[in-house]
Amino acid sequence: MNQLAAVVRPRRAWTAWRDRLLASPRFARWALAFPLTRPLVRHYERRLFDLMAGFTYSQVLAALVQLRVLDRVAEAPQTADELAPQLALSPTAAATLLDAAVALRLLERDRAGAYAPGLLGTVLRTQPGIQAMVEHHALLYADLQDPVALLRGHARPTQLSRFWTYSGNRDAAELTPAQVASYSTLMSVTQRLIADQILDAYPIARHTRLLDVGGGEGIFLLAAAARVPQLRLMLFDLPAVAERARARFEAAGVAARAQCFSGDFRAAGLPTGADAISLIRVAFDHDDATVLALLRAAHAALPPGGTLLLAEPMVVPGRDEPSGAAYFGLYLLAMGPGRPRSAARLASLIAAAGFTDVQQRRTRTPLQVGLLSARKAGP
Repeated sequence: MNQLAAVVRPRRAWTAWRDRLLASPRFARWALAFPLTRPLVRHYERRLFDLMAGFTYSQVLAALVQLRVLDRVAEAPQTADELAPQLALSPTAAATLLDAAVALRLLERDRAGAYAPGLLGTVLRTQPGIQAMVEHHALLYADLQDPVALLRGHARPTQLSRFWTYSGNRDAAELTPAQVASYSTLMSVTQRLIADQILDAYPIARHTRLLDVGGGEGIFLLAAAARVPQLRLMLFDLPAVAERARARFEAAGVAARAQCFSGDFRAAGLPTGADAISLIRVAFDHDDATVLALLRAAHAALPPGGTLLLAEPMVVPGRDEPSGAAYFGLYLLAMGPGRPRSAARLASLIAAAGFTDVQQRRTRTPLQVGLLSARKAGP
């Protein structure tokens, strides 16, 4: 305890001195005038401004996606006057949107005033999953109109909880095809962003039968099937969702080696027979007690030596990365009982469910997906 105090007290003294210094108008004027400190002050000034203005940036992105501007200018650059009638905007409004997109590096403008995709716009145009999430964020924006009410629990039911109809729904197994259509489609589009990353990070070919729990329309299983032709596929999801997966397997020509099981993992056990079980973006939709129950069900369904794969965005403690705590924290709060977790927290839940040899696997873009693997003790 004395050793901890010896570390904490000097840090508190230093931060108190720092805060007094930064609060001084005299120091601020000096720091802006001094050549060595001026770039640092301007950097943090810009970061603070971006925090304040971030909502308008996201709305520029939303308008660009909704109006399909990137597709319109991809083949041939166009001016604001040329684009305005296509967008049903006045020339002034079109120029406002296009110039804002240039400032955000979504578009580029040449000397003749014609617009074309910029660096970020070119990447965005190749990622339908990101575009789908941008349009989906309209629901999140509505829920964040009054963030304090959301945090206090006064903003219920939220738009996101209505969209993710299974979230916190004790009767989720009774959902109709119409009720699951929107979120199943969104999950299918965005699942493609991460399926290959997971399969690049883990050698799925060592397994003979893979069960994807909460597998949606089967996008991850189809990606695994393409990698390993002899792999048998099993999918478990709500009845209306599993029916959509069954149709997709048939259309893809893999129905002969695929099985779809329906149910609610909170009310019953999981199908047996697989030597690997995957949970792709499932755990962070639920609270700790539900996740632990799901992990124990996965442990019970696997044979000795079977493998668990858990993949989802993970919080990285101590990192200057806002996606985990800031983005997913508020998104999942609006959605319902879910929460973002660190790899260490997930590993502790996995171990508590009886698994051993918990490993964090390296993925290409941890911002989108982290991956943990674990084994059920046995040969």
